Amino acid sequence: MNPQLLMIEDDARLADMVGTYLGASGYTFAHAGTALDGLARLQSSAPNLVILDLMLPDLDGLEVCRRIRALPGALARTPVLMLTAKGDPMDRIIGLEMGADDYLPKPFEPRELLARIRAVLRREGAAGALASDTPLLRFGTLEIDRNARSVRVGGQLCELTSYQFDLLVALAERAGRVLTREQIMEAVRGRELEAFDRSIDVHMGRIRSAIELDAKNPKRIVTVRGVGYVFARQQD
Repeated sequence: MNPQLLMIEDDARLADMVGTYLGASGYTFAHAGTALDGLARLQSSAPNLVILDLMLPDLDGLEVCRRIRALPGALARTPVLMLTAKGDPMDRIIGLEMGADDYLPKPFEPRELLARIRAVLRREGAAGALASDTPLLRFGTLEIDRNARSVRVGGQLCELTSYQFDLLVALAERAGRVLTREQIMEAVRGRELEAFDRSIDVHMGRIRSAIELDAKNPKRIVTVRGVGYVFARQQD
C-alpha cells in the first residue's frame, strides 16, 4: 500500500504541483487548505506523514504541530515535515521544539522534499518496527518494560508511581523530541490530568531521582528552559 501524505498548505497551486510530483513517485496525496481542515483530515485518515506550512490563514503551523502532538494514541506520533517561507533560524528551532520531525524552507526543489519525506519515513519505520517487536524500551542501562510496567537501571528495580511510569513511557516513546508540559500531560490523557502543569515538574524530579545517576545533573531527562523536557536518545 502506498504511503499516505497529507499536505496542509493554503497555496493551492503549490499543493497541486507537489501532489502531482509525489503522486508520480508512488505516494497517495491529499491536500487541506486550512489548519482546521487539515487536523480533521488527519484524524479521519491517519496519514503516514504531514507536510505542514508554517503560515496558514486560520492557525499558524506551530499551533497545528502542537495540536497534532497532543492527539491521542498513534496520531500524536504522525511525522511532520514543516515548510516555511521565513528565513529566521528561530522558526526552525521553534518548529523542531514543537515536535516537527524535519524542516524545509521555501522555495524548495521537489526532489529535496521527496528525499526528506523518504528519510523521515525510514526513521519512523525503523522506530515502529522496534516498538512492535518488543514491549521493552532500552536506553543504555535503562530498561522500561511496558507489559510489566516496571523500570530498571542496571538491573535494579526503580520505584515509580503508576502515573510517573506513564509519564516516563510518554517521554521515552518520543525520545529526542522536545515536549511541552501540556504535550506530556496530553500524552497520558487516559489518566486524570492534574490541575496545574507545573505539577509535571514535581513528577519529573521524582522520576529523575529514580532513574538518573545524578538527579541534580540529569542526562536522561533534560530540561529545555522555557519549553519543557526532552528524553535523550543516547544514554549510558
